[in-house]
Amino acid sequence: MKQFKLFILLAAIGLSFTLVQDKPTLYLIGDSTVRNTNRPQCGWGEIIGNYFDSTKISLSNQAMAGRSTRTFIKEGRWDKVLSTIKQGDYLIMQFGHNDGSKPDTSKNGYRGVLNGTGEDSVNLIWPDGKPETVHTYGFYLRKFVREAKAKGAIPIICSMIPRNDWKDGKVLRADKSHGKWAAEVAKQEGVYFIDLNDITALKYEKMGQEKVAPLFPKEHTHTSVAGATINAESVVDGLKKLTDCTLNNYLKTTN
Repeated sequence: MKQFKLFILLAAIGLSFTLVQDKPTLYLIGDSTVRNTNRPQCGWGEIIGNYFDSTKISLSNQAMAGRSTRTFIKEGRWDKVLSTIKQGDYLIMQFGHNDGSKPDTSKNGYRGVLNGTGEDSVNLIWPDGKPETVHTYGFYLRKFVREAKAKGAIPIICSMIPRNDWKDGKVLRADKSHGKWAAEVAKQEGVYFIDLNDITALKYEKMGQEKVAPLFPKEHTHTSVAGATINAESVVDGLKKLTDCTLNNYLKTTN
């Protein structure tokens, strides 16, 4: 009888371990608009876990302040994600705020990339003699997508959240730059796309410029916790529109 009980206990432990091991992980990569611990600023990736059932899916927010697509790779952060991401996991990426500078060997140019989605590149030589080839924004997004797919993960590209910049009562969009290029890569690679830039901009416009202003406590790019919550909800809103995306299965159910 004791042996039977021990067998049942070990079987239960084994089943529990298997379930934990099989639980997928949602990885987030991006910049300070996705993870920002410098309060009162906050990134939406710090909030979005509230909308997922943590008993069914884990969250790994690997975003880092100040990073562009290029420097996220250059500093080994992408390799860290690749070392653990597995079959059945999900990857949401949102970059653009730090990708706009001209790529060169200056402090500002350290994180800049070439515009567009083509195969253009520029060769740099750093003061220590180390060479670096810099590619387009689209090139780096494709790298994330293809390498995540190769590991069996499901990539989702987001356009970057809008800044608190207005003209004639409308929020300025990134629909002619990084938002446009993000959408193009998603289409080219056949992966999911969430137009986070437009979804949140529409919410801001409904709120009005005066009410939106307090969501940006220091400048026009980084939101407060309240602003991050709006953006997290926008990601969820966009996700729900992707009706065939299985990541929806892990959202908390609402009454």
